Amino acid sequence: MRLLVLGGTEFVGRAVVEAALGRGWEVTVFHRGRHAPPPGARTLHGDRTAPDGLTALAEGTWDAVVDTWSAAPRAVRDAARLLAGRVGRYVYVSSCSVYAWAPPAGYTEDAPLVEGAAADAGQTDYARDKRGAELAVLDAFGADRAVLVRAGLILGPYENIGRLPWWLDRIARGGPVLAPGPRDLPLQYIDVRDLATWTLGAVEQELSGPYNLIAPPGHTTMGALLEACAHATGGTAELRWTAPGTVLGAGIEPWTQLPVWVPPDSDLHDALHRADVSRALATGLDCRPAADTVHDTWTWLRDIGGTAPRRPDRPPVGLDPETEAKVLAAAEDGPGGDGQGGN
Repeated sequence: MRLLVLGGTEFVGRAVVEAALGRGWEVTVFHRGRHAPPPGARTLHGDRTAPDGLTALAEGTWDAVVDTWSAAPRAVRDAARLLAGRVGRYVYVSSCSVYAWAPPAGYTEDAPLVEGAAADAGQTDYARDKRGAELAVLDAFGADRAVLVRAGLILGPYENIGRLPWWLDRIARGGPVLAPGPRDLPLQYIDVRDLATWTLGAVEQELSGPYNLIAPPGHTTMGALLEACAHATGGTAELRWTAPGTVLGAGIEPWTQLPVWVPPDSDLHDALHRADVSRALATGLDCRPAADTVHDTWTWLRDIGGTAPRRPDRPPVGLDPETEAKVLAAAEDGPGGDGQGGN
């Protein structure tokens, strides 16, 4: 297989490139040159946001292209139009954010969608930009040659958002850790390497259409995830399970200040952790255990010196130590005084 990856040097794109090279595919990476691609990939340089930025792609044929773009959809439109006659299949890594808010628990690929941003509108918001890019791909490649990978929460090595790295770093520091309950709260996410494996399989199977690409609901729990972090880091952390009401009452923002976590029985939890993924499972999605994702991410973090890369276009995540300490102290002083309200 001959694969073109637009980007290919960070997180999702990098995982796709590594997986394709591991299969013996011929891989071309088109990027701006800010980061080195995995060894073995052919490199083309260009900035798709600049005038004539796609010049390096003016020639060449590929079996498929993988695109992870998440800003104004004109960049996807221009690339798709340029490649339509020379690439067999366009795989666009989109997002479950394209569903109209808030999708109910168990939503499938047929759930209502947001209105896509027009390609000429400039950057709008994440959901509308992603949907606008989907529409641009469909316009250039048609429904039979377009694969729309609607990913949910993505974790694993190379993460440049900071969610799992924040938990690992926090737990590695040790001491009492604010662990938002309940401990058995079901989580749904996708390891970036499992996303990459399924994506390449979709190319091989000549799939088309949209796919919710996340592990099945309840693939792991908040308790299992944080306990895996404690085991991987080998630190002296003490997980203090705290009731959702206590966390929210302290003004802590779910998902951002306490990454991955959202309160149970909420629109947020239904939307972020309860999507139907039957279609992806039926076409080969296989998800590794959470402990493997956590262990491998911790290994990667140590290999790069302990500080994860951060995308400049995403807000910081994590809870400051002062707020954490205050909430833990209040939980200890509350009814029962054992801080175990999240059990």
